[in-house]
Amino acid sequence: MSIEISLDIQRDDFSLSLNASIPEQGVTAIFGPSGSGKTTLLRAIAGLENDNNSFIKVGETVWQENSTLVPTHKRDVGYVFQEPSLFMHLSVIDNIQFGLRRAPRPVADQVLSDVIGLLDIKSFLARMPNQLSGGEQQRVAIARALASNPSMLLLDEPLAALGDEQKAEIFPYLESISKKLSIPILYVSHSRAEISRLADHILLLEKGKLKGFGNIKDIYASLDLPLAHQSSAETILDTTVSSHDPDFNLANLEFSGGSLLVASDPLPVGTDVKIQISARDVSITLNRQVGTSILNVIPVTIDQIFAENKAQVTIRLIAGKIPILARITLKSCQDLKLKSGDSVYAQIKTVAILS
Repeated sequence: MSIEISLDIQRDDFSLSLNASIPEQGVTAIFGPSGSGKTTLLRAIAGLENDNNSFIKVGETVWQENSTLVPTHKRDVGYVFQEPSLFMHLSVIDNIQFGLRRAPRPVADQVLSDVIGLLDIKSFLARMPNQLSGGEQQRVAIARALASNPSMLLLDEPLAALGDEQKAEIFPYLESISKKLSIPILYVSHSRAEISRLADHILLLEKGKLKGFGNIKDIYASLDLPLAHQSSAETILDTTVSSHDPDFNLANLEFSGGSLLVASDPLPVGTDVKIQISARDVSITLNRQVGTSILNVIPVTIDQIFAENKAQVTIRLIAGKIPILARITLKSCQDLKLKSGDSVYAQIKTVAILS
């Protein structure tokens, strides 16, 4: 089931115009600065933005075609807002069961058991919402959305109202949901750290326009799109554990462009690991260095060089067929006489494990 979207929403002070086909599985991040149209897009999918110039098709079902639309209550979506929006007069279990009110009893019982386990909320089912922390309230809100057994989950900045500790508490549950549920999840955020860790795909919005859409690794590494030029430019890689050195607590992570040694507790061989490399942590040398503390040095080819300003350049490197970004000084680039097509070495100072 793919989600076909064509929107042309016009307001006095804002417009949102885009065409996209969102994958049937995985997490698609709706990403962009404030005011770019992220929440408006989610509301349109849910049927909360009525506009006569839109088309939304989910699988084989047309939810909207111009002025003809399926009402919100008949769209098979679970929606979680920034604030938990729980019924404060109902207990946790009653809040969740509200989402089950239309399900047959055997189905409802199984779904209830599944969402309670998935969000780990059994210990506080009898409590009232005002007896819960912010992170616990949001877990209940997600459980209630999932209790309706939706074909799609819409998350509108679900961590925005939480502190750092509460975000750290809830994020593993979001990761678990994304791995265990075979439904599309649309995740609105303006936090790059969140989407780097969670998203498989990214829909990039800016001032109501679609700037880019695709696999998050490709979007991050494209010098034609704005994310590669931000100070937080990074590379996301999917790797696999090939071995672990217990003496130094280092995991050997392999990908199609080489292998990397990363500080890590023991992980089973064959474990898939998603990693992050900041462009600022990648330097370039013409020859493989000896006598250096940097463990990860891999052969690469320079694909593109982009001058960010008078002081810095962003370089897109290719390891095998995998792009890796480097951010170095313009002086270093000129001193080394770097150009597209050169075979060089990437020295990677730091690698972060995301999941």
